Amino acid sequence: MENKLDLITIGEGLVELSSVQSLTYADTLNKYFGGDTLTTAIAAARLGAKVGFISKVANDAFRDFLVGGWATEGLDISRVTCIDGHNGVYFVAGQDTGKKEFAYYRKKTAAAMLSSRDIDEEYIKSAKAVYATGITQSLSLSAKEAVFKLFKIAKESEKIVAFDPNFDAMLWTKDEAREAFSEIEDYLDIVFLNLKSDSLELWGTDSTNKIIEFMLDKGIKVVVVKSKANGGYYIGTPSQTSFIPFYSDIKNDTTGAGDSFNGVFLYEYSKDKSPFDAAKIASVVSGLQVRGIGAIKSIPSSKEVAEAMKEQNET
Repeated sequence: MENKLDLITIGEGLVELSSVQSLTYADTLNKYFGGDTLTTAIAAARLGAKVGFISKVANDAFRDFLVGGWATEGLDISRVTCIDGHNGVYFVAGQDTGKKEFAYYRKKTAAAMLSSRDIDEEYIKSAKAVYATGITQSLSLSAKEAVFKLFKIAKESEKIVAFDPNFDAMLWTKDEAREAFSEIEDYLDIVFLNLKSDSLELWGTDSTNKIIEFMLDKGIKVVVVKSKANGGYYIGTPSQTSFIPFYSDIKNDTTGAGDSFNGVFLYEYSKDKSPFDAAKIASVVSGLQVRGIGAIKSIPSSKEVAEAMKEQNET
């Protein structure tokens, strides 16, 4: 089947309310949208990828804002369904105070109703790559089953299958996250990990070499490890491990930076770039993003990325 899409992601879309001030003193909040796999999808789309997003949206006051915004970003939303209920909301604030505040209100939202019935085999076969996260798995048992079905179909259809545990102890336990990972690990081609919140929390090691070897031994082809302490990304394959430094030391808001990195990496990798070259481009995108505020609205355009890469190559 012809690949009509470069990437498909599955997960939740949330209303983002943000302020650079503390929530205690902020008089106004800026409204946008966010969500980890949505951020990944839009980061790829802004660089020119054709991206499909699988989700559910509630018929509340935010429905048109969410769905309309995603369509404007160029996402294929043909697999976004609207149901009764409510949409999730999160708050991010405090950048000016130096004490970042972050809060989710996402229990029993529309996206938690995702299920295996939302996975269309022919739609999955129309893409080059698929992507999900532990956060999508954590939404509900039915959402976890949807991720399983998505990955199974994609693997059997020889698509690129990528995953990020994106572990958050506020959402579920370490045991639950590890069990969910074990259910889909045989399908994975690429895994993205944060050295601290994923590798250390879930597998008890803060050694990049050990976690890369551990994942490669499972048959995973590419392992990407983000290390804040070391200031960059380790890209591991069976034949080589390389380090790609962060693009910028300027960081105003790191919300969603890893998610946007993943989206651009997958898009570039799906175009037959090496994982090391894909990581270089993705690092520029996430480095530009963290200079702004907000998970998605600060993702750079393809023009901004091209200019930054040109400037980088000239120095």
